[in-house]
Amino acid sequence: MKRMRMRDMAYLLMMCLLMSACRGEPAERETSSVPEQQQQPSQQPQQSKPPTVKLTTIVPEKTLDNPVGVVSENGVTSSLKGKLFAVEQKGKIVMLDPANPTEKPQTVLDIRDRVYSEGSEQGLLGLAFHPKKPGVAFVNYTTKTHTVIARYVMKDPEHPEVLDPKSEVILLTYEQPFANHKGGQLAFGPDGNLYIAAGDGGSGGDPYGNGQNKHVLLGKILRINVDVGSGGKNYSIPADNPFADGRDGAPEIYAYGFRNPWRFSFDSETGKLWAADVGQNRLEEIDIVVKGGNYGWNVMEGTLCYKPEEGCDRTGLIEPIHTYGRDLGVSVIGGFVYRGSAIPGLVGWYIYGDYAKGTIWALREEADGTVRNETLLQSGELITSFGVDAAGELYVCAQNGSLLRIEAR
Repeated sequence: MKRMRMRDMAYLLMMCLLMSACRGEPAERETSSVPEQQQQPSQQPQQSKPPTVKLTTIVPEKTLDNPVGVVSENGVTSSLKGKLFAVEQKGKIVMLDPANPTEKPQTVLDIRDRVYSEGSEQGLLGLAFHPKKPGVAFVNYTTKTHTVIARYVMKDPEHPEVLDPKSEVILLTYEQPFANHKGGQLAFGPDGNLYIAAGDGGSGGDPYGNGQNKHVLLGKILRINVDVGSGGKNYSIPADNPFADGRDGAPEIYAYGFRNPWRFSFDSETGKLWAADVGQNRLEEIDIVVKGGNYGWNVMEGTLCYKPEEGCDRTGLIEPIHTYGRDLGVSVIGGFVYRGSAIPGLVGWYIYGDYAKGTIWALREEADGTVRNETLLQSGELITSFGVDAAGELYVCAQNGSLLRIEAR
């Protein structure tokens, strides 16, 4: 998610100081003004610009301990339909009730005894609930040397919100050579498979060339079937994975050529997979990910050549749908295509932001293939992630431990 260069570290320190000076702000903030076949969105009038919105604080700062994500249980369990689950980087998952924000967060899972979170980009990084099985969840966390994808189940059917730390079943591990660029996102796709974001393994510039090496899992979006084990593993390979037979690449790979895909999401209406990939020196990018796609890193950074700096071979590389440069931010945070009902004019816009500058944008593909990008608001937050509840409404997770909701103004 973040940089390891001294210049960026100095910049982020400055931003943190600025943010701490703004903690007395009011809760509401005004706005400033070759793919595979996808399901088409339903026909509806489209606004030329997204509507004016505000951020409303749901839980105040310091409620959460270094949160890096917030998810819902997708309505699988009726008693948990309105609840949200925050991922705390040190190794805890807690449950929040946006309808009762003063309630103390309830611990759902505490695995701090096995999570290594000493590095700024290590720790408990992802959570996904099974889309059909209540009380079953999957997490992405780091040890000092590896990424671990594991399954946990509920302690008691009477309390499906509480996961048993002793129930851990490890599905997948892969070695991490450095302390940064872990990716970390987990999400179930419309096909029922589990998708996993894996960064390039860290350092700077992808020194081992992991992004373009199809025989390692780093720098990839992975896809596995968690419902059926095979070959002595607690998962199996979907038959249509691009390298399912393992001859030309690791069978778990769905797409490759990523640097640090910090957050991705599926459009709940079209099924499109949107990913935000953090750049190296010049560009942050938004990608629409398709099966077997090569998104360029480290041959390219966004739309620019990286290695070599000029005249790189772009053959077969899929360029991002949108990029922005260092004048606008330093670390892109992926979000969601809004499909809620509370803000009709926002439907169909992809909402994302920047970690350090706190800007939140709305992006949309137009019918003619062009892309429209509009500033939605300046949040004044160090944004770590976006989340969506079971009703499709959007939330912003901030590093100061607060959770905010995007609402119509």
